[in-house]
Amino acid sequence: MRPKPGVTNIIAFVLLITMMAPQDFGALLLAQTPVPSPAELDQLLAPVALYPDSLLSQITTAATNPQEILDVDNWLAQNPSLTGTALTDAAQQQGFDPAFIALVNFPQVLEMMAENVDDYAAIGEAFTADQGAVSASIQRLRDEAYNAGTLRSTPEQQVEVQQASGQTIYVIQPVNPQVVYVPQYDPTVVYVGPGSGAVAAASLISFGVGIGIGALLVDHPWGWGGWGWNWGARRAYYNHGSWGGWSNPYRPPRPWYRPRPIVWANRPGYRGNWKYRPRGYRPPRPGNRPGPNRPPWGPGNRPGTRPPNRPGRPSIQPVKPGTPNRPPHRPGTPDTTKPNRPGTRPGTPHRPGTNPPANSRPTKPGENPNKPDRPSGQPTRPENPNRPGTKPPTTRPAPNRPTPGQTKPAQPNRPAVQPNRPAARPKPAPKPAQPARPQPQKATPHAKPEAKPEPQPKGQMAKG
Repeated sequence: MRPKPGVTNIIAFVLLITMMAPQDFGALLLAQTPVPSPAELDQLLAPVALYPDSLLSQITTAATNPQEILDVDNWLAQNPSLTGTALTDAAQQQGFDPAFIALVNFPQVLEMMAENVDDYAAIGEAFTADQGAVSASIQRLRDEAYNAGTLRSTPEQQVEVQQASGQTIYVIQPVNPQVVYVPQYDPTVVYVGPGSGAVAAASLISFGVGIGIGALLVDHPWGWGGWGWNWGARRAYYNHGSWGGWSNPYRPPRPWYRPRPIVWANRPGYRGNWKYRPRGYRPPRPGNRPGPNRPPWGPGNRPGTRPPNRPGRPSIQPVKPGTPNRPPHRPGTPDTTKPNRPGTRPGTPHRPGTNPPANSRPTKPGENPNKPDRPSGQPTRPENPNRPGTKPPTTRPAPNRPTPGQTKPAQPNRPAVQPNRPAARPKPAPKPAQPARPQPQKATPHAKPEAKPEPQPKGQMAKG
């Protein structure tokens, strides 16, 4: 049977797709990816647009492989003792791309990229599709920050204003070529200025500890001397040439990351309004080096699924009143703790019906050891087993019954009537002890007979 013409065309198309190189097929798919609008690109690039040019070119090229961002960040957490040249050599042996080999000396930047990997995945797609649009967005943001008075030369970085083809170009370079400082700022303030009566605009950008890169200024594809940005051609370059992809790209051993849609309303600059601050927004700024105790990123631990530890908030949930390790009561807030019940010491965890602690005082005769200590001068409450809502105890101690001829001892500190409560049922009075019956005495030898009564004289008769 001959196959139908439609089926033949489908089989030929599948064979053609299979014969195509994977890189060409991937480039075809990326070319069809829609590029974000200029306003959306500004929202994505706002946290890093004021970084030095060399560092910014490394970030944008590294964003083209979001799975590698997570893999390198996990690798840094597993190798916290590597620093300097040893760290760069070890990253090169792992086969990472040149951008990541240069960025391993900035682990705080990689950690920030991993925590916001969805944003940087969108930056990487836009950068691969159109570097010119990304370049225009960076210069547009720098122009707004310069006009607001926040982007100025400092002892850490130098800002140069140039003119090229009738356009104003802002170039940011480190003052010392061997020391790079990572700026930290809030996008909701830095692009609009502090306003009237506020602090100086230039102080809205702070810097962390400078990172020395003197040993990295080497003639390698990942060497810092070959990174930068050609603003005239609106293209980033590495190894003294324009970036168009890696010659031997890194292939993730276990690709699992899938990008999620960007929620633009959760970022500053929504609809061009930089004063808009979303609820709960925290500026993504570089933090500390990823520690070895952090769980690795993976399908069960995706970035963005766990809430960050914000400064000023406790790392544990507040405990309920009355439980150990309770936080202190804040002044001005109502106290929700329950008052201590009468007859219990404040702060003692011992409850009636449980075994007393080891350091409790000895009991006195007639006193129940299972009852807590009661303050002096306060009447005690008798135990009422018939109280509604209470369950009878499972085991009851055997009562001390009096022996014949004895009465029950009176229990101390037990009033007949309980204060503020109906009187308990009166207990029957104890029966009086019966006198003991005399035992008949047996006659013993040598015992004298009892004296007989004297007879009355004759002649006397009782009167009738």
